[in-house]
Amino acid sequence: RCENLVEVYSQLQQQVMAASTELGPELLPRLLERFNEMLSSLVKSSFLVEKQPPQVLKTQTKFQASVRFLLGPRLLKAVAKPYMVRADMVTEKQARELELSNYSNTLSESTGEIVHNTVALETNPTSGTCCANFKNVLLKKIKRCERKGSESVTEEKCAVLFSTNVALTLSNVSIHLQVLSLPIVVIVHGNQDNNAKATVLWDNAFSDIERVPFVVAERVPWDKMCDTLNLKFMAEVQTTKGLLKEHYFFLAQKIFNDHSASPEDFQSRHVSWAQFNKEILPGRGFTFWQWFDGVLDLTKRCLKSYWSDRLIMGFISKQYVCKLLSMEPDGTFLLRFSDSEIGGVTIAYVIRGKDGSSQVENIQPFSAKDLSIRSLGDRIRDLGQLRNLYPNIPKDQAFGSHYNSE
Repeated sequence: RCENLVEVYSQLQQQVMAASTELGPELLPRLLERFNEMLSSLVKSSFLVEKQPPQVLKTQTKFQASVRFLLGPRLLKAVAKPYMVRADMVTEKQARELELSNYSNTLSESTGEIVHNTVALETNPTSGTCCANFKNVLLKKIKRCERKGSESVTEEKCAVLFSTNVALTLSNVSIHLQVLSLPIVVIVHGNQDNNAKATVLWDNAFSDIERVPFVVAERVPWDKMCDTLNLKFMAEVQTTKGLLKEHYFFLAQKIFNDHSASPEDFQSRHVSWAQFNKEILPGRGFTFWQWFDGVLDLTKRCLKSYWSDRLIMGFISKQYVCKLLSMEPDGTFLLRFSDSEIGGVTIAYVIRGKDGSSQVENIQPFSAKDLSIRSLGDRIRDLGQLRNLYPNIPKDQAFGSHYNSE
């Protein structure tokens, strides 16, 4: 499409020049100026980020990125030295100023020091592409901005600005090309990774395509949050088995701290960024996202096959487990994600006394470290008190394919 537009531009320019005498000395310069503006706009919009930098970026860690100039093979003027593309870190404020100026302003100061931040813009005759590949880039340090209110460093969004100056064959003008990466959260320590991922997830899921950098809603509909959590879960765990309606109900009760509402009541509610990853869950030492991300990590590392086989109920409260198991035979059990610990899975099972009374026991949660020592399937086989997976599947039938041969 860009190629076609350039062709149209060339033809129009030729027609205008052919009719220059008829147009007169006043109209011709105005038309030619308008043509140059059109060409400049077209050329600038064809400069794109092809491979995005990591959206959670740790200082002193190498990363890769690439930009592509779609019209480069057609329009770049041959020069002795290659055109160079530069990568700079910019703050949210700087990104906003660039956007509002329609990228006509140039960057006054980088907000961080990037090593190996200039790369040649190379045209590949075979593929017909014009790209700059940043293969060995390293963010050495970052200058933090003044933050608003209770905003933490992991809520601060930056971006990489790629820029270059090129000369075009179709005109004698030099054009300054600039393009921003997706928002990036810069961290200096691995323990900031979890909160940084929350900022990136919220921004990617709930921002508008056309926006002032990097504005995003503070509150979003709960059903949109459900879709986001489901997509994130399936992508991270790499499973086709997503979250179910009963899972969403449990998650809603958790994030809203409301155990009296019905599933339908939650559908009309909005959830805030603070409820997602700023406010500590009642009686816990972590936020909703920190807990959910722990479940993601555990399932991805140790429980993928169990989850994909629907052997883990997972997102269910202790209270509801007691309700389900209280009428079941002795030894009936199910698996749920721990409420009290980040990244734990526990087994709840029923014990019946001689008088027929039931008691539901919860085994100490297993962490990823525990399950790397002995798998969940083998632990279930070891525990003689476990007989049937709820509602009524013999445990060897349910978990037999997950046992390791001793």
